[in-house]
Amino acid sequence: MKLQVFKSDGTPSTEQDFGITTFEGDKGLQAVKEVIVAINANRRQGTHSTKTRGEVRGGGKKPWKQKGTGRARAGSSRSPLWGGGGVVFGPKPRDYSKKVNEKVKKLAFSRQLFDRASAGEIAVIEKWEFAQAKTKFASQIVNRVAPEGKVLLVDAPFAPEVQQAIRNLDRVTFQEAASLNTVDLAQYRKIVVSTKAIEAILARVNGGKN
Repeated sequence: MKLQVFKSDGTPSTEQDFGITTFEGDKGLQAVKEVIVAINANRRQGTHSTKTRGEVRGGGKKPWKQKGTGRARAGSSRSPLWGGGGVVFGPKPRDYSKKVNEKVKKLAFSRQLFDRASAGEIAVIEKWEFAQAKTKFASQIVNRVAPEGKVLLVDAPFAPEVQQAIRNLDRVTFQEAASLNTVDLAQYRKIVVSTKAIEAILARVNGGKN
């Protein structure tokens, strides 16, 4: 499959076939869903916690006598019906993590890579290099390659001066090729990878871990 290649200054160069694995029909779509759900679930801390009526401090004394007041019976001021009382069936700390085997991860990554590439949403830049390590120069190049929308820049790895130049661009996120995952491929309008990065990504698809 051919991808648009840009020069390091952001001007179009040519189209080049990078040998991205192709898919037919809906093969791998279920794997994409499972992996995205698992990645998002694994990012959840699961530290949320509420107190039941037995854990809220106070409420040991009966608010008023059982009969004769004309009011409803009450045994504790920490009843869930009272302000400051416990919570019924509230969240407690839990583990949200999901396990997905490596074969499914690899299939999902390959399928998402193919879908974004076939939609023309992945571009290749020869290398990330700026005249000066300034946001102004980085913005000019990124705007030539991807004029609008959320953009993901990928390299293997980024030079410190390049990171310094792109880290303040509002609509831009950068990621190392070794850490790229299926969610990263799915959530950005445009993905721009260096030639080194696309080689590293295809090496993962063709044999490495994802």
